[in-house]
Amino acid sequence: MELKDLQSRIEELAKAKDWGTKPDDIIFAEKLALLHSEVSETLEAYRQNKITGPHSVTEELGDVIMRTIHLANIYNIDLEKQILNKIETNKTRDWSKDQLYIDRDKRNK
Repeated sequence: MELKDLQSRIEELAKAKDWGTKPDDIIFAEKLALLHSEVSETLEAYRQNKITGPHSVTEELGDVIMRTIHLANIYNIDLEKQILNKIETNKTRDWSKDQLYIDRDKRNK
């Protein structure tokens, strides 16, 4: 299944569940907060070493992706195009000044 197919299926689900399908139907901050809560649930599942099964990392990552796609659909964002663009950008990005990687390298010395 391609990303566009997933976007279409999530659009259908959003209509059926009345989650909102256009900007006027939603409160952006609320949708973003829900996305953040799924990321937090993923971290909590990881901390509990629940990688698979109910309320696991795998299930919560699915929720993160679904909420991301739903939000992208509301704003007519072509996620496939944006992801491909970001991949190209990251190919040439200088990560040496990124604090996350600086800290990681310090820990690994």
